Amino acid sequence: MMKILVLGAFSVASLYFAQSYPASAIPENLKKNANVVIRKDFTTAQINKVDQIKYQYNTVTTVLNKDGNDQATAYIPYDKARRISNVKVTIYDEAGKKIKSVSKSDFQDVANNPQGIFYSDNRVLVYSYTPAQYPYTVDFFYETDDENTVFIPDFVPFTSIKTSLEEAQFKVINTSGIELRTKIYPSKYNYASVIESGGVNDKTYSYKNVPAIDDAFMIPQPVKILPSVNFALAKFSLAGKQGTLNSWTDFGTWIYNDLLIPVSASTPAIKAEVASLQLKGSVEDKVKKIYQYMQNKSRYIAVALGIGGWQPMMPDEVQKKGYGDCKGLTNYMKVLLNEAGIPSNYCIITSGRSQVSFDPEFPSMGGNHVILMVPTEKGNIWLENTSQQMAFNHLSYSTTDRNVLAVTPKGIELINTPVYKAEQNKEKQVLKINLNEDNSIAGTGNFYYTGNQYDYNLRFVNLNPKEKNDAVKANFDILNFEKVEMKNFNNDRDNAVITYDLDFKTNNFSKKAGNSLLFRSVPIFSDVVYKTDENRELPFEVNMSFEDEYEIAFILPLGYKIDETPDNSNITSEFGSYKLSFVKNDNQVKVIRKMQINKGLYPKEKYNDYISFRKKILNMDNSKILITKI
Repeated sequence: MMKILVLGAFSVASLYFAQSYPASAIPENLKKNANVVIRKDFTTAQINKVDQIKYQYNTVTTVLNKDGNDQATAYIPYDKARRISNVKVTIYDEAGKKIKSVSKSDFQDVANNPQGIFYSDNRVLVYSYTPAQYPYTVDFFYETDDENTVFIPDFVPFTSIKTSLEEAQFKVINTSGIELRTKIYPSKYNYASVIESGGVNDKTYSYKNVPAIDDAFMIPQPVKILPSVNFALAKFSLAGKQGTLNSWTDFGTWIYNDLLIPVSASTPAIKAEVASLQLKGSVEDKVKKIYQYMQNKSRYIAVALGIGGWQPMMPDEVQKKGYGDCKGLTNYMKVLLNEAGIPSNYCIITSGRSQVSFDPEFPSMGGNHVILMVPTEKGNIWLENTSQQMAFNHLSYSTTDRNVLAVTPKGIELINTPVYKAEQNKEKQVLKINLNEDNSIAGTGNFYYTGNQYDYNLRFVNLNPKEKNDAVKANFDILNFEKVEMKNFNNDRDNAVITYDLDFKTNNFSKKAGNSLLFRSVPIFSDVVYKTDENRELPFEVNMSFEDEYEIAFILPLGYKIDETPDNSNITSEFGSYKLSFVKNDNQVKVIRKMQINKGLYPKEKYNDYISFRKKILNMDNSKILITKI
């Protein structure tokens, strides 16, 4: 009888039933700032045993305009361990009248191969509706039977801006006898709250009436604003391999023994590779030589077959074929270091623009990337193994300032990646500009980038000369170059520094005023429009600390003198600092500018203070120098 009741509770009828969704029924506050409104997002997860979770998913999405079409695409990923059934899609018009029904046979079944994945046994069913008019509603239902129980999805209201939610529910029925750990992470800004109900083995979590996050200036990503509920089974299965997840020690030991040890064997060919490098010097010298050797002979290609989504390729496969994904390349680098007698740690990390760290108090499966850490007496060396161009011991903005799961034989150690200070994320410009009487300028420039500003300029590395010129022209479009040529581009992979020179010409830089010329103090500047907002509802985020240092020498045309320069300026704020000064000589005026911006997630109450700070900087950059014909 109990078995019958459980099956009844999990029947299709419990989650999916015919219902219309007129757009007129959407509350006005949920339409504000929204491209789509999620009318209903119901998930039921029935945990039957260590290697079986049955899911039911039902989402109803009303698309208000064309910018929301992608979010209404019916998308079902699957593989050999995840079977799909009972797929149903119903499309409704604005009034809630049924337009059409869609079955599984109407879906496209394609390889789930995003850019960079070479081969994979992951597949996806996709159905995309082309609307005749807006708004329209997509009611999407399906079931899965999953043997991989280590991944129980987090429960969040939504994951993107311009999306609002009417009602969401995540129900867990646990009949497995295995402990299910749960943790609620409330919204730090009271943007939405989680409602929890039910007993120990039959629990429901829900959200109601969550308004859209507008695409406001400097808005943090939704993950930093919204609440979430996370889940982890104390005992799990992944591609037939079982493990325990009561602690980071348990989980790390499983990763080390079940995922890494089976693919950690060296070969005579790998031994010969390391011997041929004739390593000398300090540990740092040896690691650098091995790392740059590995970069020069390999390339990134993602591979995801079976447990390969989490287990690296064999190192001899990477060595022979010269490619691998982040796991395979990192593991290969680790084996090369082992041959040199240098220990290292395989590190799982959540890569992305937002700094997302693992919770030390809630062990669970997570992360989307792998890097390598080499502990030394002088500090940790961090290696990004997927880039052929990245500098030694340098991490990009997508992996700094967060923690990693460093896997050791004794488990997992949570270790923080570096945080680059403003002066480490530096741009330096040295410009020499010849002013001409026809309002044009001809100049040369030397450019220097470090830290995260180095990362942004790595895109130039693989471009041909014409592409480099076009890219830098677009990058500094505020100067409206007539001609520009990049020269002497250099990516210093030993020190994480990019440098290059420019020759350029620009028309209409200065303005005539009688016998005088008037021109901007700072030729290359930010043209961001800064607007105050008295009704700011959410915090704002400065994603990166950085420092810009400019030295600009303006050479006067023959027969001109310096008539007027702005006063020297100096601003200091919690958001950073700014200095602008002028040095006058007979035939030139030198402008020295230094700006430092501090990273941070700031409360909404300080938004207008920040805008005021940036406006003052913009006004000073826009201050004018006047020269007059003698």
